[in-house]
Amino acid sequence: MEKREILKRLDHTLLKQTATWEQVQALCEEGMEYEVASVCIPPCYVKKAKDYVKERLKICTVIGFPNGNMTTAAKVFETEDAVKNGADEIDMVINLGMVKEQNYEGVLAEIQEIKQACHGKLLKVIIETCLLTEEEKMKLCQVVSKSGADYIKTSTGFSTGGATFGDVELMRKHVEKGIKVKAAGGIASVEDAEKFIALGADRLGTSRLISLLEKK
Repeated sequence: MEKREILKRLDHTLLKQTATWEQVQALCEEGMEYEVASVCIPPCYVKKAKDYVKERLKICTVIGFPNGNMTTAAKVFETEDAVKNGADEIDMVINLGMVKEQNYEGVLAEIQEIKQACHGKLLKVIIETCLLTEEEKMKLCQVVSKSGADYIKTSTGFSTGGATFGDVELMRKHVEKGIKVKAAGGIASVEDAEKFIALGADRLGTSRLISLLEKK
């Protein structure tokens, strides 16, 4: 696969707790140089990053990250704030406690509220596949499909596991037409990236892919 085909699907990511502005700025520089889909950064840097890149690069940030068990009102506020600060894309974490209680209506209602708070910006829904049963994953594919969100996403990268080929296959099979798939967490090689794309991933979330591509 051509390098450019991979890069245009890449959310170049830096979400570690110790991330500094200098590191985020360097990420943005790489993002612009390699023409990636977006950079995914902590909410506190969104305004500064957007002011820095202007319209040369999409800015993505995370909501309810990484645990997802904040109140819906808190997530909605985070989303409104991120959009006001210039975020082009929002990656939200669902409330996994609701999933374990089989409160799928609650999960759906929360996603819909956050989608409304996006004011037309792209919304990706992180379901944290490593903590779910196969039945829960399939059910959440249905929920996200009904929610008005744009993407379903595998993982935060901060739990017990990341994206797997099986999870991407399952998502592609069970989401409705028009819902895209993002694989994130633990993408460790260019070959893995190519396989995720072949299986139907429209986006890849990783911090390592540019450096891996440069070694090819």
